[in-house]
Amino acid sequence: MKMRSRLGARAAFLAISLAAVLPGSAQAHRAWFLPSETILSGEDAWITVDGAVSNDLFYPNHFPLGTDGVKVEKPDGSAGSIENAASGKIRSTFDLHLDQPGTWKIGNMRSGVFGRYKLNGEQKRLPRGAQASEIENLIPAGATDVEVRENLMRNEFFVTLGAPTDTVFTPSGKGLELVPVTHPNDLVANEEGVFRFLIDGKPAAGIELTAILGGGRYANQPVEVKATSDAKGEVRLAWPQPGMYWLEAETKDKNTSIPGATERGLGYVTTLEVMAP
Repeated sequence: MKMRSRLGARAAFLAISLAAVLPGSAQAHRAWFLPSETILSGEDAWITVDGAVSNDLFYPNHFPLGTDGVKVEKPDGSAGSIENAASGKIRSTFDLHLDQPGTWKIGNMRSGVFGRYKLNGEQKRLPRGAQASEIENLIPAGATDVEVRENLMRNEFFVTLGAPTDTVFTPSGKGLELVPVTHPNDLVANEEGVFRFLIDGKPAAGIELTAILGGGRYANQPVEVKATSDAKGEVRLAWPQPGMYWLEAETKDKNTSIPGATERGLGYVTTLEVMAP
């Protein structure tokens, strides 16, 4: 059953905040970018992109996805920029001028800390957006049952002008990353697509992921594809029909870099355009 109830303002804000930074913490709200198209021809083109956190995929109804941290990597590896960025009550938007042929990467990487503790018997949480450098001052003396979690989350998509290239897929070796075997701008319905996932540059085995077709707001049953990565970190996905898919992978481990953190949450989100055969 789709969730369309009107939440109270405070409850909605809390759920959205957690969904934006904590993989697996609030499945009802999903953060997404939606490019107008991902495969273009010629030597010069524009796309426009929407961004939001919402219940139904690609239908903004709750909170805009911030554009301040959006980075653009051009096909030659140089940095690009977004244009005409704006943010409304429930949706953000920006344009991208593609002035170089090849495959572009657009998106953001967010890191942060989630924590809670008890003080005088009362449960407390670290404020939204808390950073590792602030933990010592944010947890008061006398606090008990302290739990600190490090989070690292990527949300990105790929656009190709002309022939596809692969420079932007060079992994950074930090967090959960996707390295395509099948190019993301070469996906066709009813044909298998293969992706490799890495954690800190090494194969990410056993990663569970879900791909959901947009437009589910008007479907009795959402179109979903699930898969688990093998020992090489690879997953194979057969797209049941064309359209824009939201893909999410998430996991956790103990490889923290923040003193006092007991767990690291890793997340990866991308939007993929699957064409008709």
